[in-house]
Amino acid sequence: MLELQGLTRRYGTEVALDDVSLTVREDEYLTLLGPSGSGKSTLLRVIAGLEAPDAGRVLLDGRDVTGLPTHRRGLGIVQQTYALFPHMSVFENVAFGLRFREVAPVTDAAEVTRRVAAMLDLVGLSGLESRAPGQLSGGQKQRVSLARTLVAEPRLCLLDEPLGALDANLRERMTVELRRIRRALGVTFLHVTGNEAEALAMGDRMIVLDRGRALAVAPPAEIFARPADMRVARFLNAWNLLPGRGGADGFEVETPAGPLRLPAPAPAERAATYGVPYDAAWISRDDAPPRPGEAAMPARFVASEFLGSRVLYLLRRGDGKVFEVERHLSREAPESYALDETLAVRWRVADVGLFDEAGLRIPVPDPAGALA
Repeated sequence: MLELQGLTRRYGTEVALDDVSLTVREDEYLTLLGPSGSGKSTLLRVIAGLEAPDAGRVLLDGRDVTGLPTHRRGLGIVQQTYALFPHMSVFENVAFGLRFREVAPVTDAAEVTRRVAAMLDLVGLSGLESRAPGQLSGGQKQRVSLARTLVAEPRLCLLDEPLGALDANLRERMTVELRRIRRALGVTFLHVTGNEAEALAMGDRMIVLDRGRALAVAPPAEIFARPADMRVARFLNAWNLLPGRGGADGFEVETPAGPLRLPAPAPAERAATYGVPYDAAWISRDDAPPRPGEAAMPARFVASEFLGSRVLYLLRRGDGKVFEVERHLSREAPESYALDETLAVRWRVADVGLFDEAGLRIPVPDPAGALA
């Protein structure tokens, strides 16, 4: 459907996009994750035609649209700031795109009414047609903005951090609603966000961008379980990353008390970082040696954070850095620990990720013998 070929965009000496290539499929939800300054919004603006790339092409259905203006591309754009007309009602805001679009404007009043009513019903705003934007909540304004874009029936909808201005409860509800609406219409969504939970929850696939380069493009579950790059693991905010030295017989982490040797899932001569997912570790008061297939590390309790469905425990490693353990309350009850209590954190060696000096993941055999 949409193909990006070697897109590069510079602002003086700063490279915002660095040779980005990507294919967006028909009828999919693609999320784009990256930190501030990674090039996310620049990429969206180049796709939309709001900025021209310095190199590369944008193809839609095989047709080069790189030089076409925004209104000729047939794309929809939903912005974080809603961009509603404050002097128009909800109905008039949604109808605007139908009545005044350059290609095939809808002039029949009955057809405009029918299509606007159907779209407002889909986004859950029936009965609010006569309200002004100033009379709406943040979530309602976002739905109006979405309805105004989708009523024009674009095949691809670009969403630029659409949930960023919403509070946590609204953001969670709109996460579900956006997926429902997309499925109902069969429209492809490209959703830009700086929130890792949002990107993981919403995308059929996700792309991770950093410093203008695409580090990973894969289904969220694959990126979460096997991040291809240490920067990806860091952006996900779900991995403990321990620097050290790998060898044929394990991995060594330096601590004030001397080196701590940890078992690795494979020969680790090239490894420079040892990764343990937050939710793959558990806390033990037992100082017994780890069982076969397990690893253990002494740590001291610092604090815990209650996050609704889960608890995040913060512990101090022997090298002074923080080690985080996530406990899902649907699977196990929370525990209480005393400040500075000596504990052990444990994990299965099979859950470990190894990264080389360049930050790239080192493939290791999975239990079936394939590389993961």
